[in-house]
Amino acid sequence: MKPTHQLPFSGLLLFSLIPSQLCEICEVSERVHIQLDPLLDTMIQPKYTSVTQSANVLLSLRLIGIQNQNQTIIEALSQQVRNTVERRGLDLSSGQLALIILALGACHTHDETFIFNQHLLGHLENKFKAELENMEEYDGNPLTNYYQLSQDVLALCLFNRTYSTTTVAKLFAPENKNYYLGGQFSVDTGAMAVLALTCVSRSLKEQPKAQEEDLESIENHIRSLVKMILSEKKENGLIGNMFSTGAAMQALFVSSEYYSESEWDCQETRNSILNEISQGAFNIPAAAAQILPSLLGKTYLDVTKDSPCNSPLSIPVPTTVIPTYSPSLISVHYSVKINKTYSIDVTVPSGSVFLDVMKEAQKENGTLFRFTVEQEEWGPYITSVQGLTANNNDRTYWQLLSGGKPLSQGVGSYVVHNGDNLEVLWSKY
Repeated sequence: MKPTHQLPFSGLLLFSLIPSQLCEICEVSERVHIQLDPLLDTMIQPKYTSVTQSANVLLSLRLIGIQNQNQTIIEALSQQVRNTVERRGLDLSSGQLALIILALGACHTHDETFIFNQHLLGHLENKFKAELENMEEYDGNPLTNYYQLSQDVLALCLFNRTYSTTTVAKLFAPENKNYYLGGQFSVDTGAMAVLALTCVSRSLKEQPKAQEEDLESIENHIRSLVKMILSEKKENGLIGNMFSTGAAMQALFVSSEYYSESEWDCQETRNSILNEISQGAFNIPAAAAQILPSLLGKTYLDVTKDSPCNSPLSIPVPTTVIPTYSPSLISVHYSVKINKTYSIDVTVPSGSVFLDVMKEAQKENGTLFRFTVEQEEWGPYITSVQGLTANNNDRTYWQLLSGGKPLSQGVGSYVVHNGDNLEVLWSKY
């Protein structure tokens, strides 16, 4: 008989944890649910600036079970998402459509009928196919990005739609360039890929004739991506940055068999996130919506579970408080860097964000500092400066920096300070 190797009881317990147990250990306890109120305050608004914001919030609230206490809010969000789909039709990116399907399909509500009546899953299959065709034509570059492709696969998998597991196995190889932005591994992209691949892996294992080669490749991809995600863990437990940590937590919840307990202290990560919340972070609906499920032990793989939303939470919906800002003025140095550098000093009110600085510079010189912006789920996104437009096929974008360091916050959320040296830099990823 092969000899057994005994572990101390505590080590044995931690090494034998299944994903659901890990979620429970990392979950914020009921006695401190009040610490999550700022997230709900950010998420529950009368109006959202994009369909992806409202879909993100709807998905998050349904996953954590809050719909049982606030049906009016949930129904209003659902109606807003459905109205947008009816108004815009197919004028949505693949990832936007996938997110809408996840939000409307969560918790087995009457919205499932809308998904099927509008043929949303069939449209998603076509959009995913178009992404693949674009990659073939444009050197492996999708129409959108790998985060959205991961959302596509996740939605198609959860709702049992058609996709090629062989294509997925090839598409999500860890060495793919699309996991990187400016040479830096994108934690939230890798995390969303882990969620999608985990769904595909589980689906393959349930089939009577599993495609062993694809399954092995996919599991190897998950293992490598998990290692890459953990390599981005900071000393305080955040993974990548505070905005990517929520997606990373979800990925690590569902992939606990690929790393040891000593490699990730989920409670340390949770506590760091709670500290960030107490300091006013996650003040964008999409950011709050992404972090909240992981703090309550939920993942996007729970969307189609039989009863993912039947445990009402005692989390009060707070009253929105309008922040007040000091009327004092601050001075900021702002530069546009392409082949040359164009700089200006501008004065803005204290509490202004990066976008306010850009608007003020444009007022001063509408030629050198002109720009365009689009509203995305994470807030405004700079699409062009001086007429130079970001392009997915060319893998170009406008990078935001302060003091020469890339910012983790967006142009509409980074609060500038007196004496800041801000830059927008024409970049490739």
